[in-house]
Amino acid sequence: MKAATQPEAFAFRFDPHSGVPVFRQIIDQVQAGIAAGTLQYGDQLPTVRQTAVDLAINPNTVLRAYREMEIRGIVDTQQGTGTFIASRKIEQSKAERERALAQLTSEFVSRAGAGGFTLQDLMDALREFQSEAGRKRK
Repeated sequence: MKAATQPEAFAFRFDPHSGVPVFRQIIDQVQAGIAAGTLQYGDQLPTVRQTAVDLAINPNTVLRAYREMEIRGIVDTQQGTGTFIASRKIEQSKAERERALAQLTSEFVSRAGAGGFTLQDLMDALREFQSEAGRKRK
């Protein structure tokens, strides 16, 4: 594992009005960071304690998120060293990947529609997300 050169480069955000549990928000943000390329194999996440202080939440909430991500193979935790983005070892067939993407897309569009967003709103937001991710990689 490499130590991140700037561990504070990735910081979690907490939206108390989203209705999404805090531990889930942490997991979602890590997965979004990986998908956008702002988090890569070997990057170190902020410590449990630092994240809890930054978000003003219970450390057990952060620990729950980190443990769940470790179980899923998203992160590796090295006692005394930190928590790092794991290498992607999961190999899926093309059909499995397409099925998983279709399910994610359907859930995403359904949740957004329930929130009053149009497909055009989603496409605009995704383009903006892509643009921001591109700027962060540079």
